[in-house]
Amino acid sequence: MNKLKLPHLAHKDLISVHDLPIGDIQSIYETAATLKKHRDTLTEVLRHRKLALIFEKDSLRTRFTFDIGMQDMGGGAVFLDHRDARLGQREAIKDIARNLERWVHGIVVRTFKHRAVQELAEHCDIPVINGLSDLMHPCQALTDLFTLTERWGAVKGRRMVYVGDGNNTCHSLLHATAKLGMHITVCSPEGYEPNSKVVNEAMLAAQESGAEVRIVNDPKHVARGADVVYTDVWASMGQEDETEERAAVFLDYQVDEAMMAEARPGALFLHCLPAHRGAEVTAAVMDGPHSIVFDNAENRLHVQKAILALLLNDPRYQRKTKD
Repeated sequence: MNKLKLPHLAHKDLISVHDLPIGDIQSIYETAATLKKHRDTLTEVLRHRKLALIFEKDSLRTRFTFDIGMQDMGGGAVFLDHRDARLGQREAIKDIARNLERWVHGIVVRTFKHRAVQELAEHCDIPVINGLSDLMHPCQALTDLFTLTERWGAVKGRRMVYVGDGNNTCHSLLHATAKLGMHITVCSPEGYEPNSKVVNEAMLAAQESGAEVRIVNDPKHVARGADVVYTDVWASMGQEDETEERAAVFLDYQVDEAMMAEARPGALFLHCLPAHRGAEVTAAVMDGPHSIVFDNAENRLHVQKAILALLLNDPRYQRKTKD
C-alpha cells in the first residue's frame, strides 16, 4: 500500500494555525491518522522529495520528527545549522530562498524572528513550514489537538486551561482551540499574557466555532472544570537571562497535584517539552496518570508527516524550472 489520496490545502505555506481553514485542519488530521496506522506500508509518499531544515534554535522533537518523517515516506532531509549565523546575517533571506527552491521541495525553519519565516515564504515558490518562531509554534498546537481528538473523538465543547507564559505555544493553542470549538482559559502573571492581536484573532474565530476564550491572571482554582491542563517552560529559548526573575514571578503558576485534583475526573496533562520538573510542573504530574506528554510527542511525527505529504506532493507547489 503506497497510494494515498491527498486533498489540496488552501495555502502553500504553514506559517500560523490562524491561516488554516477548518477543512485544512481536518485534512491534516485525517492524513495523519492514516499515515500513523499504515506507517510500515505508506513508505513512498514522498519518494525523491527533499526537505531543508533551517534551525537557529536547539531542537529534539522538531528536528527528529521532520527528518524521520521524510525518511519514513521515502524522501530525505538536509539540516542547516544557523545558530552561529542567523537568517539574513550572512546572506539575504530572499537569496537563501531563491537558492533552496532550486534544490529542495520544501523548507522547515525554526527561528527567532517570526518575520524571517514570513520573508522566506514570500520569496519561495516551494512550501515553507514554521517549525517554531518567537510568535508561533503551529506544528505543536496542531499535534496537541490531534492527540486530544484521538482520545476523545472530538475536542469541540471541551475545556483547556493553559497555565504559564503567554508564549509562542500559547499563541498557536489559542488559534487552534478557537478554530476547533474548544474552550480555552489562559492563566498568566500580569505582564506575561499572550499577544493581544493573537487573542483578538482567537476571539473572532471562537465566535464562529462556539468556543470561549478567557485570559486571566489568578491561578487559584483556575483548573476547575478543565478537561486538559497545559503548561510550558517559564523562560523560552532566548530568554535565558530572565530565568531567575521569571522563576519568582511564576512561582504560583506551577501545575501540581493540587491543581490537577481540581480539574475534571480523568483530566489530562500536556506539555510541549522540554519540561523542567520542579519548576512549571511537578514530577508527580509530569510522570503521573494524567500525563499524555509522550503520546503527544510521538504524534509530532505523524502530524508533521501529514503536513509534509499534503504540501510537498501538491502539484501547485512543486519545484518550477527556471528559464
